[in-house]
Amino acid sequence: MTEVLVSVIIPAYNYAETLPRAVNSVIAQLSEAQAELLVIDDGSTDATPQVLAQLQAEHAGGFRALRKPNGGLSSVRNRGIEEARGQYLIFLDADDEMAPGALAAVTQHITSHPETRLVIGGHWSVFADGRRVEHEVKPLPATPRGRVRGYLLDKTVTLSNGACAMHRDVFGPGNYPEHLRNVEDIPVFAQVLARFPCTVLPKPLALIYKHGDSMRHDLRQSLAAGVGMVDEVFSPVRMPQELQDLRQAFMAQRCLSLFRDCYSAGDYANAKVFYAQAIRTDLRSITRWSYTRKAIRLLFK
Repeated sequence: MTEVLVSVIIPAYNYAETLPRAVNSVIAQLSEAQAELLVIDDGSTDATPQVLAQLQAEHAGGFRALRKPNGGLSSVRNRGIEEARGQYLIFLDADDEMAPGALAAVTQHITSHPETRLVIGGHWSVFADGRRVEHEVKPLPATPRGRVRGYLLDKTVTLSNGACAMHRDVFGPGNYPEHLRNVEDIPVFAQVLARFPCTVLPKPLALIYKHGDSMRHDLRQSLAAGVGMVDEVFSPVRMPQELQDLRQAFMAQRCLSLFRDCYSAGDYANAKVFYAQAIRTDLRSITRWSYTRKAIRLLFK
């Protein structure tokens, strides 16, 4: 059997309509690289099982599929880590698409940079009106502190699932936290940037489709994750001791993010709570004018 270098894992939960696009975008590239495709149905209640069966009939032996009880995105990704045969893993969402030539580019990059444990590529954002915007990958800061700060605080380091490949070694400190139903990738990306060699691949690797009903726009799930996700990001097993001093600033940033989400959703009571908590955590939050302007408007609501 040919050694598998890259495993593409597609978590699927009630995305029967878009799943064929995601699957076919990967299938078309498997012959160009030492790669495999694994689709995991997380207990879908729509036509996903039937769509998967049809796709397997069309691509006999072309990819593996399995079904598990619903457990959320983290549980699917963790199952993918267990089931995948590749050394590097790409998690492609079922409503997104792998960019043409991405697998070959990733394989060549890994061959040229065997020390890398995280390959960060660019991506295209695709909007409902068909408009596309390319997001080029920027050079990485040279130090773990610079990378973590750029990702968590300064927003100069951007990572998107489907547009990066992670070596399975990076999950040693911790897998995806299954108690989080969104923002579950932040603790993992942060630990990789803090602890492992990372490289950039200046090529779009995925087409990320933007839509308002994605998990990140689910206020209920955001509130469930709350500020507790900060504890997960800065868990001692994930974040080295020398970077723990970034925790306070990230807590304030998380409070401001929850304030913005609640404000946008019209949940003004919770918005006030989170803005006040951000100020108590770090008084410098008041200088974040885009948030402060909303907080001032909140006084009149």
